[in-house]
Amino acid sequence: MKKSLANINNKAINNRQHKKTSAVKKAVLENLLDKNYASVSKKIERFISSYISKSLAAGVAVGLSGGLDSSVVLKLSVNALGPEKVAGFILPSSTTPEQDVKDAVSLAESLKIDYKIIDASPIISKYLEVLSGSTDKIRGNLVARIRMSILYHEAAIKNYLVAGTSDKSEFLIGYFTKFGDGGSDLLPIAGLYKTQVRALATYLGIPEGIVKKKSSPALWKGQLAEKELGMEYEIIDPILVLLVRKLTARQAAKKLQLPIKDVIRVQAMIKASAHKRKIAQAANIEK
Repeated sequence: MKKSLANINNKAINNRQHKKTSAVKKAVLENLLDKNYASVSKKIERFISSYISKSLAAGVAVGLSGGLDSSVVLKLSVNALGPEKVAGFILPSSTTPEQDVKDAVSLAESLKIDYKIIDASPIISKYLEVLSGSTDKIRGNLVARIRMSILYHEAAIKNYLVAGTSDKSEFLIGYFTKFGDGGSDLLPIAGLYKTQVRALATYLGIPEGIVKKKSSPALWKGQLAEKELGMEYEIIDPILVLLVRKLTARQAAKKLQLPIKDVIRVQAMIKASAHKRKIAQAANIEK
């Protein structure tokens, strides 16, 4: 009986702690999302327009996955340049969900842009005939790099620049492929955390099915970003905000009332991916 009462009491304490943690995390997240998205949209659109103009490019190319980030970048690009200066490229492989292709096509058609579907599978298959020893991750990175090669090829034909679709969360934790989806000429939404991009998408009128879709590069069957990362963006983003503000892992964990192991995990992802955010370093032979 005493053991049962102890279990009940412990459960009640844990529930209270969970509610307290959720409340603190929710407050930080609400503060993060409290933005004037009309102003944010205009700033990004001016950035796109100015960058393309200064680069003497004819327009912008966007790789369309049917997901949140690429849909937002597409919409902002159309707002900035007009549909006649934006091209979308849908590059499915054998692991691409059919619904993602449908969503990408539907959005492209609704925005009245030129778009092209190029099946990347034959090219990927040719690579894998020659290469061996691949894991899901290694093969997935290869797929991302093949797609970027195709995208740059198509962009060059039109004298367009490639708009990257990484958001700030992905950029900071390194959740992108170096010289794959990380390869681009401009990064319109890299100043916004994933949860902010979702809020901006709602403001921009992106279809609800895309806004609420679980993030996934779909580089292999069943891949989900949050499952791979080990936590949701609603947890990752508040942690990132505090780490960017130079709080220590202990301070961030205390403020968010999260296990310190979660903060350390995010901190480790930032550190391990630092090389992805830098240009290749040259040896200094003058020292």
